[in-house]
Amino acid sequence: MTVKQRTNRKSPGSTNAVPRSDTRNGSERESARSGIRIDWRRIITRMLMMTAIMVAVYFSKANKTVQFAKQDEEIGKKFVEISCSEDYAEELRQFRGCTPRKCGRMVSDSLIKPGEVAALRNIAERGLALGGSSGGASILDLHSGALSQGNAFVNIYKLETSRKIFTGEDFKIYSHVKGKIQHAIADHFGIDKGQLYLTHPTFFSRITSAPPKTIHDEYWHPHVDKETYESFHYTSLLYLTDYGQEFEGGRFVFIDKDSNKTVEPRRGRVSAFTSGSENLHYVEQVTRGTRYAITVSFTCDPKHAIEDPKLER
Repeated sequence: MTVKQRTNRKSPGSTNAVPRSDTRNGSERESARSGIRIDWRRIITRMLMMTAIMVAVYFSKANKTVQFAKQDEEIGKKFVEISCSEDYAEELRQFRGCTPRKCGRMVSDSLIKPGEVAALRNIAERGLALGGSSGGASILDLHSGALSQGNAFVNIYKLETSRKIFTGEDFKIYSHVKGKIQHAIADHFGIDKGQLYLTHPTFFSRITSAPPKTIHDEYWHPHVDKETYESFHYTSLLYLTDYGQEFEGGRFVFIDKDSNKTVEPRRGRVSAFTSGSENLHYVEQVTRGTRYAITVSFTCDPKHAIEDPKLER
């Protein structure tokens, strides 16, 4: 797009106006001349956050590791409160009823029933059997239909073989479990459940020890969910396999200043946390076996809300 320049023609009887001093800085003036509005504050904030992440990752290598949730312990509910990051807190102020009473993370093994876990594991196995990444990380998104296949993604609902793979009961259980997790997050963080919406991406994951083939297979890099997915405000994971029994590696690691806190996956374990930079984290590489989980993400912004999946025929 080109920007037309205006020519200021003076009328015969006109007088010269007193020129105004331009108080904008150089980058702002350049942006105005080009016709492009640049949110420098957001760019600088992201740069500072990325710098902080790199520093945190560097020092995390020397950090001691603390087990926040072990696989062989059954946890009714365990949580830790952490100060909200400034940018996260500032953004949530615009969503009344969705600002957390406290930021942090929580784990519970009593929320989801064993039968529900088994049903969801079965859904994941049936769906992912129709595809699978060439590398070690595969996803199945029942909302969009995205399914890893080779080095790319396909829409599972467009596959001829998928028409009879799912049932109405599958989607009913999926939605019921999502509702349980949504209610638990609202209750723990002190927010209005009606102001908390499911958002994209929400998906099943299957991770093996196969070497990565594309960037999508490199799941182990430290990151902040809010930076990776802008719509995220609250993140949760439901584990469908047991660490140390069905797979090795694959622990979830929070990177804190004093130490790294690990969550060892356990069937039916739900881990939930605020999605801001107060919860920088990564997943260890799986070295043996297969790790199944579901990432269930929530937003406070209704424009990013998605509906529960529906059975397509």
